[in-house]
Amino acid sequence: MKKATTSLIILFLCFNLFGQENEEKNSFKNQFGLEVSDLINGAYQFKYERILGEHTSLSLGIAYKGENGIIRLSGLDTEQIKTGEIAYSGFKIIPEFRYYLKKTSQYGMDGFYFGAYLKYSNYQSDLDGTYINDADESFTIAFDADIKVVSVGLMVGYKLPLSERFSIDFLIAGPGAGRYDFSFVNKEDLPDEFYDDFNEALENYSLFDLLDGEFRFKETDSNSKFTLPSFRYGISLGYSF
Repeated sequence: MKKATTSLIILFLCFNLFGQENEEKNSFKNQFGLEVSDLINGAYQFKYERILGEHTSLSLGIAYKGENGIIRLSGLDTEQIKTGEIAYSGFKIIPEFRYYLKKTSQYGMDGFYFGAYLKYSNYQSDLDGTYINDADESFTIAFDADIKVVSVGLMVGYKLPLSERFSIDFLIAGPGAGRYDFSFVNKEDLPDEFYDDFNEALENYSLFDLLDGEFRFKETDSNSKFTLPSFRYGISLGYSF
């Protein structure tokens, strides 16, 4: 009887120690991530995530995008106006709040989740080209653009644990709304008729369909503000510590 009792006590202690070791292994409260899906567009986005409670976390993502990338907007190509491709560069900051579903979580910050996000983006671009008027005179086109966007939305995704420390985060859907602030600066002297021809050319350019109906390029600097739906998705690699 004493031997059986002693064996049970030893077995209980072993399970208890094993459980404590597992708890220590799975008690990582921080995670560093890299958004790999943004790399193909020349953007480098890093994220830090911290556990708040048993199933909740806060994170902060910071990204920088250079002008290189696969997403480039085609330029204008009409009889009078020809411009180069439109590239853009800048940064974005994305704080997030997440709730991980307990039944799908293995190590804490993994499994299915839903949450909310705020995103601030600031990009710069330019539009360069040549304009030829009816008198066959040539003029240089040079516009600088500044685009600021503040977006809020909800999100749902799944973080797949590869091990206790490594994971792949699939942000499946992040619908929201964004407030856009476009401003344009003209750096060259252009004839008055250019702006009529330019605005007419832009009517067939899908990007500028987003601008409000009252917006027109003119001799002075221009600004346009409007609200549009926004959407997020992405794949990132994570390391817990």
